[in-house]
Amino acid sequence: MFDWDDLRIFLAVARARRLAPAARALGVDATTIGRRLSRLSDELGAQLFESSGGERLLTDRGQALFRHAETVESAALAAMGEVTGDSRSLSGQVRLSVAEGFATWVLAPALPEFHLTHPDIQIDIVTASGFLNPSKREADMAVMLARPRTGKLVASKLHDYRLRLYAAPAYIATHGRPANVEALRHHSLISYVPEFIYAPELDYLGEIGAGLEPKLRSTSINIQHRLIAGGAGIGVLPAFIGDNDPSLLPLLADQKEIRRTFWLVTHSDTRSLARIGAVVDLLKTCAAGL
Repeated sequence: MFDWDDLRIFLAVARARRLAPAARALGVDATTIGRRLSRLSDELGAQLFESSGGERLLTDRGQALFRHAETVESAALAAMGEVTGDSRSLSGQVRLSVAEGFATWVLAPALPEFHLTHPDIQIDIVTASGFLNPSKREADMAVMLARPRTGKLVASKLHDYRLRLYAAPAYIATHGRPANVEALRHHSLISYVPEFIYAPELDYLGEIGAGLEPKLRSTSINIQHRLIAGGAGIGVLPAFIGDNDPSLLPLLADQKEIRRTFWLVTHSDTRSLARIGAVVDLLKTCAAGL
């Protein structure tokens, strides 16, 4: 019989695909991780990983163990929640991965009241480029731009939202208002850095018109907003940002409007926790105003 704790090591490496980030997540050194994996492989008599491009990828037998290891992990989490009462407690940590614009303009204004109501719930809001994946235990929940198709996840539609072109009055006064999409080619456009678009749903200019190239680019939607509001050019913003800034003018609203959907994603093992439910209710209330 192998050491059950080695399954925890195995899962961390399978999800991170590298020893170093798995070691950081578990709070142990990479040498220990490697030694524990070797021991597990020897005790099972199976090669669990193969190296490719610096990553540790699961073999067929590793994939089989991964499925069973997740079942063991789920049972352990459920047992801990039931025995400790954690599943009913409105306390503890919730790590939420969410798009920067939604976090800044929709979620953040509602957090002070939520904190007063639930002072023992610690919320970590992660807005790094790209979403953390609840399936890999990187986050407890996520608000994503596309519905995930794999993993032990529960995904539900949070809300639709609209995006439009906006510009500042000062820019329009100097450069004129574009009459149609074709006229946008003669204007300074603002958008994302193409190489760092982590989700195809963020390719707004490509949907507005083929071949439109931004002159000013940023990975941050908040920086794009400030550039547009400062009169640097024309850009696409979610309506929950653009319409809430009285200094901006919507452009070509009758010709081009983009629609997207926010998806609320939680892990199937933790969705019944009371603290997760409280944050889900918060997100639904926030999104209802989009």
